[in-house]
Amino acid sequence: MAQPEASGQVHRPTRAASPPRRTTLVSIAVAALLVALKLGTGLATNSLGLLSAGIESSGDVLAAVLTFFAVQLAWRPADRGHPYGHRRAENLGALGEAAILIVGGVIVAVAAVIRLIEGESPEIQWYQFAVLGVALALDASRTGVSLLASRRYGSPALRSNAWHFAADGLGSAAVLAGLLAAKAGFHEGDAVAALVVSALILTTGARLLAMNANVLMDRTPDEARIAAERAIGALGADVELRRLRLRESAGRFFADVVVSVPAGRPVAEGHDAADRVEQAVERALPGSDVVVHVEPRRSGLDLRDRVLAIALSEPLVKEAHDITVFENGSKASVSLHLKFPDDLDLRTAHEIAERVERAIRARPGVEDVQTHLEPLERPLRARPSDAAAEAGTLRAAQDLVRARTGREAESVRLLATDAGPVLFLTLAGRDGESLAEAHALAGELEDELRARLGALADVVIHTEP
Repeated sequence: MAQPEASGQVHRPTRAASPPRRTTLVSIAVAALLVALKLGTGLATNSLGLLSAGIESSGDVLAAVLTFFAVQLAWRPADRGHPYGHRRAENLGALGEAAILIVGGVIVAVAAVIRLIEGESPEIQWYQFAVLGVALALDASRTGVSLLASRRYGSPALRSNAWHFAADGLGSAAVLAGLLAAKAGFHEGDAVAALVVSALILTTGARLLAMNANVLMDRTPDEARIAAERAIGALGADVELRRLRLRESAGRFFADVVVSVPAGRPVAEGHDAADRVEQAVERALPGSDVVVHVEPRRSGLDLRDRVLAIALSEPLVKEAHDITVFENGSKASVSLHLKFPDDLDLRTAHEIAERVERAIRARPGVEDVQTHLEPLERPLRARPSDAAAEAGTLRAAQDLVRARTGREAESVRLLATDAGPVLFLTLAGRDGESLAEAHALAGELEDELRARLGALADVVIHTEP
């Protein structure tokens, strides 16, 4: 199955300047010329090879006309009734061309068998070879043009035309060999050449039929699916592929992807994961249209991650924190804090907490769950501060930090709010200090600052290396 070129996106010129439209018009004119030359010469010289080649070219005329109308329809933009566009009209056109080829191949084969039985031989004339020379040159030219255009614009109909013209060229070469054999004394050469032409026609028709039927049946090419899966897998363990569905429409892939990310990830991080998946698939399948759905991961999680995923699956649970797992042999008890909108009534919050507890308790090994219900904090309004009073509080805070740690705080700031003053303090840790040790020290300092400076509404300590 041909794919869009890896060097860039599929081009979509306007109908007025559409190269596929021009290519099909030229194909119709050239095919009509070849029909006239081959059939006329074949009738004049009783050459079945030339007649069979003319019949094949007649099929090419019909195929090229069919391609012209298929391309005209396929390049219409997507609309409400056709959200994926109209480009599969080209696949339908290619199926029609395949049917024409197969019928023509059968007719040629029957005529060749009859000629072999009857033992007729054609009349050999010099202009037969001239006609075949012109046919070979035209076939080579139009095969190259159609193939390049089909690759550039991702057009199955033009690709089908290229196959037709290549088969036509091979058929003309076979007829040329048959006439040369007949001239050398092998009188059945012309009929044998006709049989070779019919075999080429039937092979090409069967190939086109299989390729385009698979596309219309939404069969995903293995190489495209593997490329997309590898691209997503390369993003790392934090993005897990759950489902990938691909469909092709005239050389362009439409991907429907479901990935999971660790539970509790912020929306922004989930959106970033979706963007990375889209970019990975588009790099693997240039020109593709990718839709990504992100959901919380349900497999490969430890108990704490599962508890967090269960809690956040409730829309009114705005935050879940202080999740603690108490292990006692093979059994575990779980405690967690749930935050709800501050205007939610207690009964509703309790019902939600009960659902969360039941879901957690259903996990293997969990024997008890305790939830603590809290209202979500409202934004606090800051107000002008008393500089003189602040200076004394800040000095006292620095003195306590120095006495407790032997070093200065990196920064100390006091913010006046309606609830009271809030102290912000930044503390540098020691070399090699673990996160747990730094957190324990920050907790002790917060308790001491509240005890010494009792008017504080809150103390927030930020630790850094």
